[in-house]
Amino acid sequence: MQTVETLNEGLKRAYTLTIPFADIEKQVDQQLEEISPQVNMPGFRPGKVPTNLVRKMHGEAIEQDVVNKAIQTGIQEAMADQEIRPAMQPEVELDPDWERGKDIEISMKVEVLPEIPETNIDDISLERLTVEADDKAVDAAIESLAENQKSYDTAAKTYKAKDGDLVVMDFEGKVDGEAFDGGKGEGMSVTIGSGQLIPGFEDQLVGVKANDAKEIKVTFPDDYNVEYLAGKEAVFDVTVGEVRKPKEAKVDDEFAQSLGLEGIDKLRELMKGQVEQELNGLTRTHMKRKLLDFLAANHDFPVPPTMVESEFNQIWSQLEQEAANEADPEAAKKEMEDEKDEYHSIAERRVRLGLLLSEIGQKNGVEINQTEMSQLIAQAAQQYGPEDRERFIQYVQQDPMAAAQLRAPLYEDKVVDFLFENATITDRTVTRDELEAAIEAEEEETQKPAAKKKAAPKKAAAKKPAAKKSAAKSSTAKKPPAKKAAAKKPAAKKAPAKKKPAAKKAPAKKTAAKKSTADES
Repeated sequence: MQTVETLNEGLKRAYTLTIPFADIEKQVDQQLEEISPQVNMPGFRPGKVPTNLVRKMHGEAIEQDVVNKAIQTGIQEAMADQEIRPAMQPEVELDPDWERGKDIEISMKVEVLPEIPETNIDDISLERLTVEADDKAVDAAIESLAENQKSYDTAAKTYKAKDGDLVVMDFEGKVDGEAFDGGKGEGMSVTIGSGQLIPGFEDQLVGVKANDAKEIKVTFPDDYNVEYLAGKEAVFDVTVGEVRKPKEAKVDDEFAQSLGLEGIDKLRELMKGQVEQELNGLTRTHMKRKLLDFLAANHDFPVPPTMVESEFNQIWSQLEQEAANEADPEAAKKEMEDEKDEYHSIAERRVRLGLLLSEIGQKNGVEINQTEMSQLIAQAAQQYGPEDRERFIQYVQQDPMAAAQLRAPLYEDKVVDFLFENATITDRTVTRDELEAAIEAEEEETQKPAAKKKAAPKKAAAKKPAAKKSAAKSSTAKKPPAKKAAAKKPAAKKAPAKKKPAAKKAPAKKTAAKKSTADES
């Protein structure tokens, strides 16, 4: 095979590969000779079919297979001979005028990984902002938990519901006078002011009493997840079963025991560990951003344009989804267009940092072992339905690109932890508000266009300690959960499709838009 370089510009390379057709014929002849003894044909003894007839029967298919394998082998040999480290899969094209009998000419375009300068990891200095999980923070977490575990007492039949009360109701909705699929429910509970239902529905429950019948008129949001209901006016006939008033939650041994714990001391112990874990996460987020800022400021090397474009397209797609949910989508899109260059810079920064972290990890022996990879695959498979999980696992195991995409976030975190271990770190105790403000300020500095669209970080609600969950009634009136943000790496081949969840069909609130993924780089 002959390889001729036709382009060497920055990180872009192009080659012409020529494979002599004589080599193809030789391999075809060899394969025909190997299969001839196994070919059966009427009129001939087994294994005695003439070669010319075997060629007529199987030659074309064998030749096509040999050509395809020769092209793949030629590409791999060319990249090895030229010492190419591809950034993405090479773009390969067979000469459209090629005819059988002629030498095969292939054009190959590829972007190569840049030479990445050495990083002196001993020069990294970071400040670690820590927050103490004191009694006040633990008390706040327990109070939040108690609020989420609020219980209710049935109110008198003459009691009128108000904000914060729970209403148990039957309902039937109609659009244009016609009942619609999923628009009927019985015994559904909703807390007034919770935002469970579409705007305007809960407000009209204020003042209802047990056994009241009420007509509620609402309009489905334009982006409602059932297309034929989006933007439609609906009328719901509601019958109130009962109204319940919230009981004041007492944080005591009885409350802890209702969660399956021994008593309040055990609850405080669990909640303190949870608060510590949450605060440690905030501390790590701030340190990681400072680390990435340091690396970005001290490394400037060219990055493959195709990788940048792929990253930018993911950012842009996310922003388009968010803009579509704004009050004025056109204005939001115009703002995006005005800041397009800045988003390109964000994409370039991400790609550069990704390549740099990968290089640091490889040079310092950072690895993901087989156990970690198996756990990662099993965890990712849980997002699919039972019938697709095994297919997903097989897909990742057989496709190196898919496996690389899956392992990339974990590998990056392991490299970051390695750099933390080798950095000079000084500790400073701050309040939670100060830590969150520092994270927000860092985000605004490194992600200026995206940061303008984000609200200040909220304190995460305390998680419920391990306890049995009460079975909730299935209701189509609940707000559907927002999907998790997609991974930031370039997409590999498509995995088995996730099982599509059943559409919510009653008065549900619109799904929140995804957050921008530009939050840590």
